[in-house]
Amino acid sequence: MPIYPSEISVDELANLLESGILLIDVRQLDEYQSGHVPGALHLTLQEIPNRVEECVSADGSPTYFICKVGGRSAQACEYLAGQSLNVVNIAGGTLAWLDSGRDVVEGDNPT
Repeated sequence: MPIYPSEISVDELANLLESGILLIDVRQLDEYQSGHVPGALHLTLQEIPNRVEECVSADGSPTYFICKVGGRSAQACEYLAGQSLNVVNIAGGTLAWLDSGRDVVEGDNPT
């Protein structure tokens, strides 16, 4: 039976970012570099199975995942939830973030 992790909106994400959450962007590098949510770390969907330890928040709080529209991040969340990790998908992804009028960061650095 599939596991369905939690999902939140970009508005909820914006409120949480102030508290220093772990947010991982699972898009390809060129997508990430062209604009990502401030503070988002980059780890492609393909890398997740070999880098699970990087998807665990140091304090045990949920790890949040984002992609372009929410599909790839949902796949990452489903896989990691199957590994008993506490994960949350961002509904609508980076496009919803942009549509909400919020800024993005360009380049390789999270901020």
